[in-house]
Amino acid sequence: MSRVRRTSLSRRRVRRAALVGTAVLAASLAACSGGSAGSGKAELKEKKDPMAIAVNLTGEQAKAGGPVKVNLTAGSKLSQVTVKDAKGGELTGRIAADGKTWTSERNASPGTSYTVAAKDTEGGAADARFATAAADKVNKISIQPGKGRTMGIAQPISLVFDNPVKNRAEVEKHLKVTTSNDTEGSWGWFKDRSGMDRVDWRPKEYWKPGTEVKLSMSLNGVDSGTGGGYFVRDYDTAFTIGKDQRVEVDLDSKRLVLTRDGKQVLDVPVAAGTPGGQKASWDGKLVVMGKEGTIRMNSQSVGLGDAYDKMVDYSVRLTDSGMYAHAAPWNEGNFGRVNNSSGCVGMSTANASKFFAEIQSGDPFEVTGSGSKGNPDLGNGFSEWNLSWEQWQAKSALTGQGGSGKTA
Repeated sequence: MSRVRRTSLSRRRVRRAALVGTAVLAASLAACSGGSAGSGKAELKEKKDPMAIAVNLTGEQAKAGGPVKVNLTAGSKLSQVTVKDAKGGELTGRIAADGKTWTSERNASPGTSYTVAAKDTEGGAADARFATAAADKVNKISIQPGKGRTMGIAQPISLVFDNPVKNRAEVEKHLKVTTSNDTEGSWGWFKDRSGMDRVDWRPKEYWKPGTEVKLSMSLNGVDSGTGGGYFVRDYDTAFTIGKDQRVEVDLDSKRLVLTRDGKQVLDVPVAAGTPGGQKASWDGKLVVMGKEGTIRMNSQSVGLGDAYDKMVDYSVRLTDSGMYAHAAPWNEGNFGRVNNSSGCVGMSTANASKFFAEIQSGDPFEVTGSGSKGNPDLGNGFSEWNLSWEQWQAKSALTGQGGSGKTA
């Protein structure tokens, strides 16, 4: 009997062990089946590709003069793009609505190294670098008036270029004038008397005294066009409009009158240019270009042969071609009586001294009466005030004909 009892016990133990082994095997199989976390099954995570970008400019000799474009080739959406040059200057730009592209607001400048750093909305990052080829030719600008000056109410902003400007509309888009009182004005293109391309900004009407004027020229990287080359820097200037002063010269009465805020300051006799030839004075609306003081005047420099060569005091320039208002003591007996000069407006030394002390660059200087040789050509000084507002607007490259250099 004892043998049967032992046999029976052994069978139960074997059966129980088999059941436990089956349970362990089932649990192992369940753990490997990839089920849900609640059922003890592990979840596999999808592996994402790293963020990547492509830039339209590559290498060490990329072409300048166009915007930088960054395209997202792998990643979610662009959240930030920074493009900087070696000096820390930054090209600002905008991300497109779909988050896939970024475009700079300004052009890449010639001869410049840039680094690009981009981020996406999921924390990814990518970078790139490139350098632009140096410019074959560089264009530069001469600016009037200079920074910080106080000017008269007729003073235009005037830019003269070293090289030709064929892309006038593109250049004009990068010239921004701001004023303290929203003065209306327009750019106009023409040739300077030197033969160089020139663009002036003139208000619709004379400036109001006290107006603060700023000009920002974001030209770095802009192409002037064929024969002109690139601009490789930005420019700016700022000035203030001073007193409302106006000069009128009547060739018939032979008198010069200076007013300030509508009140007479000076009324003096003068002798202007000899009527009927090259020695006649220019007429129309001129602008005081500068107070030059004592200068040498040589008739050969203005195409009048050996008529004169002398030092002249209290000289105030009116045109590039050599018309001045100045002291002319050698002509004392003719002031107020006869116009017999070589084109300038002469007066006594005492009156010239007073006039020189009161006048400011940028004051309007209007010549009326008979015996003149007409208006100076556009580009000979600041003669744009002889055009109507509509004629002047037509010389803008953006809103008009682009400036043919001809007076309408």
